[in-house]
Amino acid sequence: MGSPVSGTVVEIFLQYLEHMHIKSVLDSKQILFYDRYIDDVLIIYDTESTNQDTLTRYTNSIHENMQFNPTQESNDSINFLDFTIVRGIFHLEIDIYRKPTTTDTTIHFFI
Repeated sequence: MGSPVSGTVVEIFLQYLEHMHIKSVLDSKQILFYDRYIDDVLIIYDTESTNQDTLTRYTNSIHENMQFNPTQESNDSINFLDFTIVRGIFHLEIDIYRKPTTTDTTIHFFI
């Protein structure tokens, strides 16, 4: 869909925005961890120096055509890409995430 170069242009644009706006927040130690894969972003932040509402307001103000929709941690776990990240007292546990609508049905190649 669209031009073959569009993915590259988007990646360049997002890296520019990260360098201009996210890097300064990372340097201030309000965000402890930031990772992005295409359009999925995982942020771990210090709750003593910032909160989710502040981060959401800031990220949504970066560019008028970009809207971030945060997913809250629930039961000490969060889904990121196809993984579930579970927070324990001294460790993180990573498991494969399956959507509730997932089935193990596959279509045979020759049918």
